[in-house]
Order: sequence, then structure tokens, then C-alpha cells
Amino acid sequence: MEEKRRAKRLDLAGEILIKELGSSEQKAVDIKITDASTSGIGFSTEKQLTIGDNYESNLTLWNKEVIHVFIQIVRAVKEGDVYHYGGIFIGMPEDVKMRIQVYETVEDTLKAQEE
Repeated sequence: MEEKRRAKRLDLAGEILIKELGSSEQKAVDIKITDASTSGIGFSTEKQLTIGDNYESNLTLWNKEVIHVFIQIVRAVKEGDVYHYGGIFIGMPEDVKMRIQVYETVEDTLKAQEE
């Protein structure tokens, strides 16, 4: 099958920060990241989110470094009690993109050494 994705997908851990309308408090909700790249993220959670809304998120890289990003939800699918979302990063600084690219390089090197 031909790969049509523009960027390589990565495995990361993370949480999404949800701020209810009219409230100043944020609630952290754990997410299971299924894939991530320098342009976007796919994840699952039991919390219902709104397509088109923007959310803050903390992504944890393999070296335990936490990257703070903003995500806009662009797709959603519900399977049972779990929601699967796709989102694009918005306003991501170049230094954060570079850290994700370094992570890609390290992951590729480790996989090549295993083979």
C-alpha cells in the first residue's frame, strides 16, 4: 500500500487540557496517542471533544521531555465508550517541531539497530 501521509507517525504519551466555557479551571484528561507527527496527532479518550475546537496538550517524548502544544480537532469517531480523534497542531514553534524530528531520528536509528 502506498503511504499518503506527509509526515512520519510516532508513538508518544500525553494528556489533553480541557477548559470548560466560562471557567478559569483546566482539567487534565489522559489520552492514548495512537500516532503523532510534526503536523498532527491521533489519539483516543473517553472524554467527548468538539470537532473544530482548540485544546492544549502536553506530549511526553521517550526521554520524558514534555512538549506543550495546541491541537485543533479535525475528525472524530466513536467506538463504544471511546472516542478516536484526529487533530492538527496549530501555532507550533519551530523548536518544538525540531524536537519531534529529533525523536523521529532516534526512533528510526533504534529500529534499524534491532533489525
